[in-house]
Amino acid sequence: MLVYTDLLTGDELLSDSFPYKEIENGILWEVEGKWTTLGAVDVNIGANPSAEEGGEDEGVDDSAVKVVDIVDTFRLQEQPTYDKKGFIAYIKKYIKLLTPKLSEEDQAVFKKGIEGATKFLLPRLSDFQFFVGEGMHDDSTLVFAYYKEGATNPTFLYFAHGLKEVKC
Repeated sequence: MLVYTDLLTGDELLSDSFPYKEIENGILWEVEGKWTTLGAVDVNIGANPSAEEGGEDEGVDDSAVKVVDIVDTFRLQEQPTYDKKGFIAYIKKYIKLLTPKLSEEDQAVFKKGIEGATKFLLPRLSDFQFFVGEGMHDDSTLVFAYYKEGATNPTFLYFAHGLKEVKC
């Protein structure tokens, strides 16, 4: 199994259990998330509660919670939204922090493609939810989530160069 960690913080952000598609010249990875329900499993054991004493659940918490699989699996933490000015400031800082951690070849590809990826992301800022890894570091790689037109499940976007592949 492969896990993809944040190159800057080491937080786990994704795994090969969630297939990705490269977009924006490989700068961004697009991953489909799914809503799933945790808890509240209804098991029919064949008993007749009205014939049993009490007839009430005895302190069992059967509340169900709907979560997005990627957010739940990697314990992603939602962040406040960005306006255009704040997002550009984040991107500049991110480039400055990430570039020295990349190989020379990856630096060239990243520098060439990040402007196009930023232009792809900017008009969609109001549609995004922003997430970072579990550690919630100030210098984390952002993960973007949004709903494509007519979709009921969110789509996640990752900066490909901000991820480090780790074999488990």
